[in-house]
Amino acid sequence: MPLSRQTSPLPAIGLMLLAVALFALMDAGLKLLSAHYPPLQVATLRGLSSLPFVLVWALLTVPPRSLLRVHWSLHLLRGALGIAMMVGFVYGLRQMPMSTAYAIAFVAPLLVTAMAGPVLKEKVGAQRWVAIAIGMLGVLVILRPNGEGFPIRAGLAVLVSAACYAGNSLTVRVLAQRDSTQAMVVWMLTLLSLGAGMLALPQWQPLRWDDAAIIAGVGVVGGLGQVALTEAFRRGEASLIAPLEYTALIWVVGLDLAVWGVLPDMVTWLGAGIIIASGFYLLRREQVHAEAEHP
Repeated sequence: MPLSRQTSPLPAIGLMLLAVALFALMDAGLKLLSAHYPPLQVATLRGLSSLPFVLVWALLTVPPRSLLRVHWSLHLLRGALGIAMMVGFVYGLRQMPMSTAYAIAFVAPLLVTAMAGPVLKEKVGAQRWVAIAIGMLGVLVILRPNGEGFPIRAGLAVLVSAACYAGNSLTVRVLAQRDSTQAMVVWMLTLLSLGAGMLALPQWQPLRWDDAAIIAGVGVVGGLGQVALTEAFRRGEASLIAPLEYTALIWVVGLDLAVWGVLPDMVTWLGAGIIIASGFYLLRREQVHAEAEHP
């Protein structure tokens, strides 16, 4: 449960900023791994490397039996969506700068709102539909109207990944009413590891010793990022800390420049600006809607 409103929001803000930075570092590791391994194998390594750290955290914070008494059908659906999400994102990272992939992925919060109407029967007003439409226009700007000079398949893969992330978020809204956060995180990583691992077996590449440190780093920062994200949402209000996710663009631009020596072009900046502006407007409209229902 969130702490009282009188509690300082600074710890939640700090934890959210830390989580965003850690996940950006994790994705940089995934991009490095994607140069040597197929996307399904990279998704498997992401799950397996973080699972031990997350499992220790879960066992230290909740009774072990709470990890087993869960709503299995929704967890299996969430696991399938998680596999598709990771594979699509890794495929995109392999062929485009991190900043471009992130700019497209920022459309996910808009897709969550769009899907909440038909799936959860939530009311989505006209103004929010306009924000969603404008955000999708930003995606088209990044993909380029004619696709010239842009890896369209990779861009569409990231867009599908964002849609799977949105679907995953909707399952969390339902699961959060009956299962613990720890159970959701543990089973997400477990199902990701098992499912992606089985699908990756036919094209599995031998692991290189040179990549051991990267794989370990992905596990550590991914596990710590998940804990920091969970604590951020436990300590602070979602309307306050959710917009901080957009600070990831600062990290990925810096990583793109430092590691790969690339920067987003002006078209990508324009599209990202449109998507982020739509996201901020949508967050504001949802806050107004929530306050109108629960003054």
